Amino acid sequence: MDRRLFISALQKIVGKDAVLLSPDELAVYSYDAGHDRHMPDVVVLPGTTDQVVEVVKLAAQAGVPIVARGAGTCLSGGPVPIAGGMVLVTSRLRRILEINPEDRYAVVEAGVINVDLSAAAAPYGLYYAPDPSSQTVSTIGGNVAENAGGPHCLLYGLTSNHVLAMDMVLADGQVVHLGSVAPDQPGYDLRGVVIGSEGMFGIVTTITVRLMPKPEDARTIVAIYNTLEDAGETVTDLLRQAIIPAAAEIIDGVIARAVEAANHLGYPDDAGSVLLLEVDGLPDGLDDVAKTMAEVCRRHGAREVRFARTEEERVALWKGRKGAAGAIGRIAPNKIMQDATVPRSKLPAALHYIVEVSKKYNMTIGTMLHAGDGNLHPNMLYDARVPGMHEKALQASNEITKHCVEMGGTITGEHGVGLEKQELMAWMFSETDMEQMRKLKTAFDPRNLMNPGKMFPVNNQRSVATSQTTSLAWPAV
Repeated sequence: MDRRLFISALQKIVGKDAVLLSPDELAVYSYDAGHDRHMPDVVVLPGTTDQVVEVVKLAAQAGVPIVARGAGTCLSGGPVPIAGGMVLVTSRLRRILEINPEDRYAVVEAGVINVDLSAAAAPYGLYYAPDPSSQTVSTIGGNVAENAGGPHCLLYGLTSNHVLAMDMVLADGQVVHLGSVAPDQPGYDLRGVVIGSEGMFGIVTTITVRLMPKPEDARTIVAIYNTLEDAGETVTDLLRQAIIPAAAEIIDGVIARAVEAANHLGYPDDAGSVLLLEVDGLPDGLDDVAKTMAEVCRRHGAREVRFARTEEERVALWKGRKGAAGAIGRIAPNKIMQDATVPRSKLPAALHYIVEVSKKYNMTIGTMLHAGDGNLHPNMLYDARVPGMHEKALQASNEITKHCVEMGGTITGEHGVGLEKQELMAWMFSETDMEQMRKLKTAFDPRNLMNPGKMFPVNNQRSVATSQTTSLAWPAV
């Protein structure tokens, strides 16, 4: 099929306005929030699952690769169309199809914004628990692709703990329904397999998610420390005592100063780190738990401990934490943010290592982390206009990540592998391990049309294409 006929067929399916072709339009979809870029050949914005099906069937007929994209907040290059072809954007799939307050679930399309779902559920006293820092812009479909977490995942779990079922369009246009609202569904948990698969198995169009009762009350604590390690020791001690906060977030002094400049939360300019703790639930007993947590903070060297006095103050504190990534722009024009994890018992040692790497490379590293699950976000801050600085930042980043793996952790906690970390997969998995993953990819997508070129190391990217596949480039004219 030549290009002209292919574009014409796309326009008949979704309308001319929903097919983007100009270089300026395509450039918008050539990157995510990370560093990788590659231009697509066409961008399509379907408005229904039926349109997605027809678009995918057409792409399959022409042998055109497809990359699904939500809001583009991914940090690992997941939605970057490295093989060219088509970017299929889900932002027009934004209907909330059902809210069932009795059985506490909602059915939404993939393009629904995370925070909008909680707003829609609020009149029923319910909300959607996963709260990535990007929740005001990221989509539920994108959260599913990356198995997103967030500050409150310590108590409430990741996206995988809250997705009950989904509809997914396979690479040949067939639609499969995975999972169920009923408990203990028989058969393989293909729902679980798809969550975190980074769009490599198909295009998720509708998602059934669990809704939670809104906590009746909450206590939020801010603790100021002289060192980053002391904050880490506090969290480790809390969990050792089986005191489980709803959230335990740490930002180091570098991040704290940027957040303070942007939000004016009262963080001292000389703080070594700030620990943000929250406990929620029934009002009875919350004060006692919060006081115990404050005592643990002081025991580990907190020089100041204070409580949010009002709901407005609590919201401001969380706004500051979730806006920390943006506040970093005050420090340096460029950053590499990692998201390696370590066992929680190794948290203080991992934080100390980050400080040492910062000294070794003479580079500012601003660290924030979901401390409760050991998910680190060290940010290598630099100016890419200075020759060699990007390579230096990448080297420091990889050194930290490899050390985390050696401590029993992982290369990524929530950002995904994508392009950024595909060469690091060999640090965790043997060739046999990755071969089994590739076989699973092939089972869902035999012609390797769905988000090709991701996750596996480039020198280990084995073609899973059949003789029916034309190529991973644009169809010949």
